[in-house]
Parts: sequence; C-alpha cells; structure tokens
Amino acid sequence: MFLLGVLILLLGIGVSIGLHELGHLTPAKLFGVKVTQYMVGFGPTLWSRRRGETEYGVKAIPLGGYIRMIGMFPPRPGEDEDYVRASSTGRFRQLADQMREDAYEHIAPADSDRVFYKLPTWKKVVIMFGGPFMNLVIAFVLLVIIASGMGLPVQKTVDIAAVQTCAPTAAGTVPASCAPAERTAAAGKLRAGDRVVSIDGKQVTTTTQFTDVVRAHPGDTIPVVVRRDGSLVQLRLTPRLQRMPRLDSNGNEVVNWKGQLEYADVGVVGASIGGTSVDERQSLPQAIGTFGGALKQTSSVFLKIPQKMVGVWNAAFSGGTRDESSPQSVVGVGRMAGDATESKYASLKDKVMLLLMILSSLNLALFVFNLVPLLPLDGGHIAGALWEAVKRRIARMRGVTGPVYVDVAKALPVAYGVSIVLLVMFALLAYADIVNPVKLG
Repeated sequence: MFLLGVLILLLGIGVSIGLHELGHLTPAKLFGVKVTQYMVGFGPTLWSRRRGETEYGVKAIPLGGYIRMIGMFPPRPGEDEDYVRASSTGRFRQLADQMREDAYEHIAPADSDRVFYKLPTWKKVVIMFGGPFMNLVIAFVLLVIIASGMGLPVQKTVDIAAVQTCAPTAAGTVPASCAPAERTAAAGKLRAGDRVVSIDGKQVTTTTQFTDVVRAHPGDTIPVVVRRDGSLVQLRLTPRLQRMPRLDSNGNEVVNWKGQLEYADVGVVGASIGGTSVDERQSLPQAIGTFGGALKQTSSVFLKIPQKMVGVWNAAFSGGTRDESSPQSVVGVGRMAGDATESKYASLKDKVMLLLMILSSLNLALFVFNLVPLLPLDGGHIAGALWEAVKRRIARMRGVTGPVYVDVAKALPVAYGVSIVLLVMFALLAYADIVNPVKLG
C-alpha cells in the first residue's frame, strides 16, 4: 500500500508536468511559434512519436519536462539570423543546451518569422506564464473537488478529554499529588466528557477558539459554560501562567529559523481538549476562499525560504524540530503519500482526499516557484520579456528604430548559480525527508 501511494503520486506529478508543458505548448502553437519537441520527464526516452513538426515523448524520470521552441534567444550582434541558439522551457535542459558550443539550430526561410524572440512582449508572457497557470488551474480544480465534492472536516464541538490535577514542575514533570496552590485551574472544576459551550462569553466550536482565549488570559478569572450530563454548568477558571510553545493561527507550533520551538508565557488550565468533526461540502464561493488561503500560505512559505532552509538543515543535522510547513522534496512528498495509503486508521475517502490535497499543494508550490523571476525558471523569461518592453519604449523615445531585443541568455551565469543552489536545496531536502521527515497529523 505504501508503494501504491508513491506510484499514484508519481503518476499525478507526471500528469501535472505534462499539463504544465501543455500550458506552454498551446499558446506557442496558437501564436505560430515552431515547436519541435514536447517531452514529459527527463533522462532516456521511453516513447516518442512525431506529429507534424513536433516530436511528442515520455522520458524515464517523470520529474521534469520541456518544450523546445525555435529561437527562444535572439542571435548575438553580428551572428547569422538563420542560426539561433537552441533552448527549451526545461529548467535544466536549457542550461545543458547553452553549455554545448554547438547548441545552434538552423532556421529555414519559411520559419524565419516563427521564432520565439520575435514575438510581441504580451505573447511571450502568455506562453511562459501558460505553464505555471496550468499548475494553478490543477490546484484549483483539485481543491474544489475536495472542498465542494468530498467535503472538508469541520469541528463542531469542544470536549474535555482529560483533566490534569497537578501543574507541571519547572523540569516539566507532572507530580502525582500536589498542594492546593499547585493544582491546575481545571482540577476540581472541569471533568472528562464536559462539552464546552462558551468561554469568556463567546461561543466556541473549535479547540483553537478555546485555547486562544485561555492562552490570552493568564491570571484572569474567566467564565466558562459546559454541558455536563445534559445540563449547563457555569464555571470560573483562572488560567495559570506557564511557558509554552508558541502557536500560529492554525494551532501549529511555531519553529524558528534555527529549527527550535519558539516559546511564550501564556495561560493554561491543565486539560486536554478534543472534539467531534464532520465532513461538510463547501459552496463554490467558500471553496474559492479556501483556495485563496492555501495560495497565500504557500506564497508565504516561499518568501521565508532562506530561514526555512536553515531550519531544515538543523532538523537534518542537529536534531531540531521539523516545521510542519517546511518545504519538502519529492522524497518527502512521496513518503507522505505512502504513509497516507498505508494507514490502517484512515478510510478510503480520507486516503483519496489526502492524496488529492498533496497533489493540489504540490501544484500550488510549482506555480509560485516557477514565477520566481530568475532563469532557468519561467519567471526569468517573463521578467526578460517585460524588461524588453521597457527597453524598447526607452529606445523609441531616444529615436532608435529597428528591432530591439533583450537577450536573456546573458543572465545564464546567474542561472548557473541559481541551478547550483536549487540542486543543493533539493539534496538537503531529500536528506532531511529521510532522516527527519514532516509527519502526518
């Protein structure tokens, strides 16, 4: 079952890559650019077939892909326009092309106006944005299927699972007996099985709502209403000040850039909180809101990549805590997929839902990642096209006539550096995903 989950994920990744490259291919052909290759995967070619002027194929490792358009880079000044540098949309394929001294392809007279570099700026942007846009569409469709078709778990009740009589000592141990002054706020008041109706005058249906109020009121006496044996019981609790791990808005523990838990002085009552949840289908507007939140969260992770990677390093080599929102390699994602299908405690629906959520999150990550304005990513070509539009306008204002192009290949030294950094990041993530993986809740 573990292997099945990994295979399903790899298939999903392969389909996502294929659709990503289709997002480049479709507008390229629509705008008349000659596309000579469409490949899913990299490494040895397993299958290929030529349809018209384009060779379509599948390669052995389904973790990348590319389309090859003629004339992605303009000829250098003084070069023969009948020969252009070969390139493609593949992140590392185009770097390999540029490293070859003979990476030139002949342009037949009939194809002289079918080169990528002669396109208007907006067409270049559409072609290069088409790939990431397909990842965005995939993520949206999958999330709508989950939220509106299958339903997302919604917590309906806040229940007391257990009550702790004595407060922890400074060493973190919990004594079996203690003096009245060392008893928790919940001791003698809350009982296991109590259902919390409201706290501090606010109705609560989630554990996060309850704990947020408790943590924000150390030393304050707050009213709590619980349902016990069918009757409402009014209580007054005074949370004890205690140093606890800091929580984010989702109730997850916050890990700093060193891979260490962050702590804060907050209120605690000494009770374990649980509750009941049901799967509820969301309306389309609600699903769109959920999608927007997921996109925002994914973008925030990428903005914090440097500190996240330091945390990954510490988790891998220093035994630090692995952040639940930590970036992962395909090894980690595959491991999560395998764990999901192997679980004995999840229903078939839960397993399918989790696999779809992993694929949705992965496509969101690919969308954001590919828009980083650096070669060899799609965002680097988009940035080059936009700079070309600015440069052309400035040239026209100065009275310059004739074609004005931006040779994004001049940024290839930067691209080599970026690629090396990416390879190191992928290697570090893969190692961390083996020795200290992100665990499923």
